[in-house]
Amino acid sequence: MTDKAKIKEIFTSIQGEGPFIGYKQLFIRFCGCNLDCQYCDTNWTVDNSKEYSIEEILDIINDNKDCHSISLTGGEPLLHSGFLKEFLPQCPIPVYLETNATLAGELGKIINYIDYVSTDIKLPSCTGRNALFNEHDDFLQTAVPKVTFAKIVFDNNITDNEIDNCCKLGAKYNIELILQPKMNGNTLELEPEFLEKTLDKFIEKYKKVRLIPQVHKFVNVR
Repeated sequence: MTDKAKIKEIFTSIQGEGPFIGYKQLFIRFCGCNLDCQYCDTNWTVDNSKEYSIEEILDIINDNKDCHSISLTGGEPLLHSGFLKEFLPQCPIPVYLETNATLAGELGKIINYIDYVSTDIKLPSCTGRNALFNEHDDFLQTAVPKVTFAKIVFDNNITDNEIDNCCKLGAKYNIELILQPKMNGNTLELEPEFLEKTLDKFIEKYKKVRLIPQVHKFVNVR
């Protein structure tokens, strides 16, 4: 039994990414990640973190039941699947999972307790990592019984081959793809013409695509 987890922070804010933009959520940011993407803009290290018990987190949730849902974020929350398997059956509000979509086996342990799955599709051109399309494919097989969509962070280096692979995954699982332009701090540096051109390239191959930047950065909330 895993009754405690290292958590970087717990706070309320609006969801600023993807199709759930604007909903008030209780964010639970877990420590640790199995990837190290170049564009990552969050601090998920154990420095200044705290161990929370299930009871402590439930008390915080009960004080914030006006939230649309809790957001399990990180880092990579699925590194804490043992804790989540104990905690989530007791959670009184919907659960929104934010994940890098590489740990299909860990997702399988808790999928019955998840309501919404926000997956990433990691592009080598933007992350500085090798392609993870096979890992994302395996992950989506487990995720799609739930409400699932995929975020795709991109920059000027996105390739036609990456676009093709993303659209194939979208079509295979009939999920919405959310294009998320890479930002420099709170500044969107990609040109509008490039954003529209990239969106058009996706839509030529797959229709369920939207372009949504990180709205929380524009309104200056966490």
